[in-house]
Amino acid sequence: MIIKSLILAVFICLTQQVSSQPKSSGKQPVLGVRSVKILEMSGLKFKDLNRNGQLDKYEDWRLSAQERSRDLLTKMSLEQKVGFMLISTTRMKNDQSFGPAASREPITSDFNEEDLVASQNMFTRKPLPAPIMNAAGTTKAVTQYHLRHFILRANVSARTTAEWANKLQALCEGDGLGIPAIVASNPRNHITAAAAIGTSVGQTVFSAWPGELGLSAMRDLKLVREFADIARQEWAAVGLRKGYMYMADLATEPRWQRIEGTFGENAQWAGQMITEIVYGFQGTTLGPGSVAMTTKHFPGGGSGQGGQDPHFDWGKKEVFPGGKFANNLIPFKAAIKAGTSAIMPYYSLPADTKYEPIAYAYNRAVIHDLLRTELGFSGIINSDTGPIEMMPWGAENLSIQERYKRTLEAGVNLYSGTADPANLLATVKSGMVDTKLIDDSVLRLLMEKFNLGLFENPYVDEDAAERLVGNAQFRARADLAHRKSIVLLRNEAEMLPLKPKTKVYFDVNAAKAGGTATQATSYTINDGKYPITFVATPDEADVIVLWLKPSAKSLFASDGSPIYLSLSKNSIDVAYVNSLTAKKPTILAINYSNPWVIDEIYPKATNTTAKGVLATFGTTPDALLDIVTGKFSPTGKMPFTTPISEAAVQQQKEDVPGYEEGAGYALFHYEEGLTFKIRK
Repeated sequence: MIIKSLILAVFICLTQQVSSQPKSSGKQPVLGVRSVKILEMSGLKFKDLNRNGQLDKYEDWRLSAQERSRDLLTKMSLEQKVGFMLISTTRMKNDQSFGPAASREPITSDFNEEDLVASQNMFTRKPLPAPIMNAAGTTKAVTQYHLRHFILRANVSARTTAEWANKLQALCEGDGLGIPAIVASNPRNHITAAAAIGTSVGQTVFSAWPGELGLSAMRDLKLVREFADIARQEWAAVGLRKGYMYMADLATEPRWQRIEGTFGENAQWAGQMITEIVYGFQGTTLGPGSVAMTTKHFPGGGSGQGGQDPHFDWGKKEVFPGGKFANNLIPFKAAIKAGTSAIMPYYSLPADTKYEPIAYAYNRAVIHDLLRTELGFSGIINSDTGPIEMMPWGAENLSIQERYKRTLEAGVNLYSGTADPANLLATVKSGMVDTKLIDDSVLRLLMEKFNLGLFENPYVDEDAAERLVGNAQFRARADLAHRKSIVLLRNEAEMLPLKPKTKVYFDVNAAKAGGTATQATSYTINDGKYPITFVATPDEADVIVLWLKPSAKSLFASDGSPIYLSLSKNSIDVAYVNSLTAKKPTILAINYSNPWVIDEIYPKATNTTAKGVLATFGTTPDALLDIVTGKFSPTGKMPFTTPISEAAVQQQKEDVPGYEEGAGYALFHYEEGLTFKIRK
């Protein structure tokens, strides 16, 4: 056991150091090889990736990433370049992402060789203007379509992911110029109420931290950096080297269904959070231990009209009634300064600004003039999934080739959502676009791979990955974060922390199926962890602890109907809650994935006995109970303002943060949070 711990400690140390090693240091790097030969020159070793028996510049790790990229660019065919500009979902064997669950066999580290063709828009459920391929069989994607960028959606063990990643890299090494793959993913390190394809993988074998709002609520930038560095180590260990994250969008429109993935409503603070995230995942520069970030969704997607989302036609307009367009740019400026590798434009179109009302991926004034020229971003512009075929807002009347032309000229470098390069290739071959745009994109994409050290060693140690991911040391730091993320909002008569020997009825999640009450779902037995006694019914209790987890309609179930934030509209049995709070002194804990309106239960008429209110943002029962029983003093602060009523929600301005909405808007204020002294 001691030997295993020492091995793990050494592995962690090496992983932490590698991202800061200088590129082209002249020192022999470790070369990962499966099929190509090694060239030896002057005592140094190089990979003969194109199998020509000589050392090409792109194979020479002593040269700069730019010099190597330019050399490789000259060797790539047009077909290879175009395939290199697509990033598509890739599936392990038996993984049915984006498709019907046809197989009940467990997901394995082998390849899924079946193409997955969508016949309709997976978001709007309308026929597509042309067939698209959401995913291709892995071997076909690599060897026929020349894809080298992939998105992994599967949620499997660390070993399975590492084994699959190594098989993918071996396939790439044996094909053509031997260009390695880069595998991206949505977040995998958070407890979230709304995990879905395209937003978050949800809870995995990786260390489980609070949701993004919870990280923000900690008000601890040092621990945020530590989180990002730990997640980086876990990702890199299994072969995930690109993150489709994090969101620099602001939570100014409280109805937006993606607020849970933001860092709150304050632009300056979100910028500080994004800075720590980028440095934690990438280091000060991209290196062999880095995970490249894709900051999204430029120029900010948090002010959709009526809170609707632009995955759908009814949510395509982003509005700025408060004139706050520039406020949205603040976190992106921070990401650019920190060196984020890529930025993703959103599907929205600006409805009331100086910019043309066309989706941001098509909007040259926003992507080229603002992002590239004015803000100075030199990295990769990565489209969101499907702006060509599925969400071409403002460009619906253009043909597929005209859409590619328009987005290329706007500045898109990497297209997400299709595995088939035929339409993009046809656009280029037709002469509609300057091929310099293609070369510029491929050059940026190649430089990312060279800087990440993938050409030298894209392979991972499967045994080490299994030991590292989710290890006890990482879990302990995540546990601290969970406790720091909880916000104490009200504590009447100093009810908290609960006194020893208090009899507690702990009801986790008051969303009652069919409106009927059920027994508590957690903690009727103490096991000696807490100085209180758990009881099975409210009547036996001295105090009720009620943890509410409102559940809105999922993002991809949207139908364009108005969005409400009242608890009764979001799966909470208000009558049941009020029956409990009228019966016994009650501590309300509310999981805020949106700024819920809680006026139906608090404050209520004089019959309420709610004595305390806590806010959680994706955490564990243990963390909540540690606060309630005084094992840990609360220090969290609210990452957004919560509206006092549904009427306040409907009257607020989509782009204005809650703390600027004026008197009478807020129940709980931005940055509000109490504490208490631990009882002795």
